[in-house]
Amino acid sequence: MQRFDGKTVIVTGGGGGIGGATCRRFASEGAQVAVFDMNLEAAEKVAADIRATGGRATAFACNITDRAQVDAAVAAVEAQLGPIAVLVNNAGWDVFKPFVKTVPAEWAKLIDINLTGALHMLHAVLPGMAARQYGRIVNVASDAARGGSSGEAVYAACKGGLVALSKTLAREHARQGITVNVVCPGPTDTALLAGVAEGARDPAKLIEAFRSAIPLGRLGQGEDLASAIAFFGSDDAGFVTGQVLSVSGGLTMHG
Repeated sequence: MQRFDGKTVIVTGGGGGIGGATCRRFASEGAQVAVFDMNLEAAEKVAADIRATGGRATAFACNITDRAQVDAAVAAVEAQLGPIAVLVNNAGWDVFKPFVKTVPAEWAKLIDINLTGALHMLHAVLPGMAARQYGRIVNVASDAARGGSSGEAVYAACKGGLVALSKTLAREHARQGITVNVVCPGPTDTALLAGVAEGARDPAKLIEAFRSAIPLGRLGQGEDLASAIAFFGSDDAGFVTGQVLSVSGGLTMHG
């Protein structure tokens, strides 16, 4: 028997690098995976790849900043795949600029995607988990929230809020059999990192600076994050809640 046999898992941003790797990891261990992404084509590709290797996955178009879309997508998952056992809030977006050069429209988008979107998902999924007295929630934040990161002020603020939210929900829902934990990626080889680098004067130099600063000598890969996320999503972590884990190749070593 595999760790996620019979369990339904939602992964937001499932069409991206970390999200896609996470979907594949859960599916490889028996889960029915709901691949959430506002880009339905990207979500369909991940779901098709999973099904091609014998796994179970269904793509759902969902803009997590739109509460009506979230409610509709969550209801569709429950109708098609059954009760939600695991929620992975992975969707994110960033812009790489000094704070004083950002504008309120960028703040609004950063907050909508990185914080409000997670709030929508949590508010939609938690009541069902509480009623069933079981749930695993993994929120993907960032080490920018723990140590700061030049050029990512509002993003870091959103992810810091997500850490604080996670700890509070972990306390509120512990007696209902629900755990809430956080994974904080360091620099990871994804389209998001490439997009962030594009805002720098020398993108290649920035990426190389990230790589050379990591003690383990390489950028993170989606699979590195997927392993940590799957642990927190499993019953192996059933006595772990309110915790924050950096997956950064040693770039950050928070106590």
